Amino acid sequence: MKIDIRSQGVVVSDDLREHIERCVSFGLDWAEHDVDRIVVSLSDINGPRGGNDKRCHLRIPLSRMRDVVIEEVACDLQAAIAHAVDRAAGSLERRLSRQREFGPTPVYSAEE
Repeated sequence: MKIDIRSQGVVVSDDLREHIERCVSFGLDWAEHDVDRIVVSLSDINGPRGGNDKRCHLRIPLSRMRDVVIEEVACDLQAAIAHAVDRAAGSLERRLSRQREFGPTPVYSAEE
């Protein structure tokens, strides 16, 4: 499973990168056969003003299904990442179990 880390207004240190990899592997390793890639986007909403402004946006593309997209905002990035991965694991589990039970959900484009 490839983890693509993107950031806007946030410096991604080695410690933060390790935290992301540890959270993702702990929370989503069970789905490694269904998930090829995870896109983690980090941003600081308020900049230097502080507050509840650290955003973690997760996108998990799935073949023949809609992407799992989770956004979490917290006062520090580690908490936002951990909560986002936890929510993504639950959403991914529901989506994959529905696919196994009912077959793939068709993906419609706006052009149809």
